[in-house]
Amino acid sequence: MKVLMDSGIDLGKRIITAVIVFLVGRLVISLLNKLFRKILIKRNVELSIRTFLSSLVNILLTILLIVSVVGALGVETTSFAALLASAGVAIGMALSGNLQNFAVGLVVLLFKPYKVGDVIEAQGVSGTVREIQIFHTILTTYDNKVVYIPNGALSSGVVTNYSNQSTRRVDWVFGIEYGEDYAKVKSVIERLVAQDGRILNDPAPFVALHALADSSVNVTLRVWVKSEDYWSVYFDMNQKVYDTFNLEKISFPFPQLTVHQN
Repeated sequence: MKVLMDSGIDLGKRIITAVIVFLVGRLVISLLNKLFRKILIKRNVELSIRTFLSSLVNILLTILLIVSVVGALGVETTSFAALLASAGVAIGMALSGNLQNFAVGLVVLLFKPYKVGDVIEAQGVSGTVREIQIFHTILTTYDNKVVYIPNGALSSGVVTNYSNQSTRRVDWVFGIEYGEDYAKVKSVIERLVAQDGRILNDPAPFVALHALADSSVNVTLRVWVKSEDYWSVYFDMNQKVYDTFNLEKISFPFPQLTVHQN
């Protein structure tokens, strides 16, 4: 009976010690993570690399904490390490996808197809890169959703980076009715372009008759703007063209069907 009581007391002490180790360990990990981030910021490390390294350090510290808690419970850490090693192959196979995600994360940091703050489109999702973690790239979409894309998926698909270049081309196609004066339409569009200071003069704006469609004459407009002005210029020009065409009595088309009767 005494042996049983002693064993129970010993087990209780180990459990209490393990709980204390866990709680203190979590506090230490939190402090170390904050300190590590401050060091990276102080050294002006790029934001993309900071998020990746912070995620990696947090995982490594958590693994060390787990080993410490197991040791506090009385399990030989050498035996525990041997157990992990024996299960390594199975774990590696199970986490093969995550290992690929980790490798691709390193490639992203090395070759920088995108970085934190860039607007990209990948896997059918568009948004701003919020973090590059060791397994995922986190995007914030235009409607403020948070999307986690596995890094491995980014390596096997097309990634469009809208922020890589300082300028972008904006394209419109405006439809007008057959019979409208094309020279007048072109003059009106060129005037609207000249009035917008956000539109760059080099490369020069381009206006041309695009196509003779079934129910409309389509006029194309192409201009170059700074990347950050893309959407504001696009939407503003749509409104300006609509308002000005109405003032200038330039008619917009609608689908028509001409029937010839013999």
